Amino acid sequence: MSTPVSAFAVLVPVKPPSRAKSRLASLGDDARRSLVTAFAADTVSAALGTSGVGAVLVVTDDHELAAALRGLGAEVIPDGVADDLNESLVQAGAEARRRWPGLGLAALCADLPALDPVELAQALEEASRHAAAFVADAAGEGTTLVAALSPKDFTPSFGPGSREAHLTHGAHEVVEVDVPTLRRDVDTPADLREAVELGVGSRTASAVAGLRL
Repeated sequence: MSTPVSAFAVLVPVKPPSRAKSRLASLGDDARRSLVTAFAADTVSAALGTSGVGAVLVVTDDHELAAALRGLGAEVIPDGVADDLNESLVQAGAEARRRWPGLGLAALCADLPALDPVELAQALEEASRHAAAFVADAAGEGTTLVAALSPKDFTPSFGPGSREAHLTHGAHEVVEVDVPTLRRDVDTPADLREAVELGVGSRTASAVAGLRL
């Protein structure tokens, strides 16, 4: 049985803005890059301000982005397996466990610009009652958060059909709390419109200003 935890180390993988969020390209390449950076900064800021988060560890190979997120208070490590998100997260989880042995592990998508710290805290509190747990995205097919009390139960399976994959692995789906801002990841302009309606962070709000969504 996994040992209970009172806080989590949150792992945030961030692709370099040069190649992330291709489905936002219709907004213009400069806008796409700015949005990727803003999404990550607002997501990390929300995580850092969340009760139940003991540390935030960003995984990225972009040096400028790394410096900016480190300036917010996050720890940053390079992506050891850039072509395999889930393996990168497992490695990051091992590093987080080494640095903060008393914390659980939680992988959080970096494209949650409307993320409310209260909602993230509620989801993590529920996750702390299970060896492994996850939050599905707004579409009900993907995943925005995967949490585990120990490394042996931390088996992220992000990618197409990840909700079903996490259920197959035996993870508990967090449905006990209403967390729309945690579910609203952004891949398309339509997603971004919905995030703006929920209320995005200051950096995303600045990046969106002037765009025709």
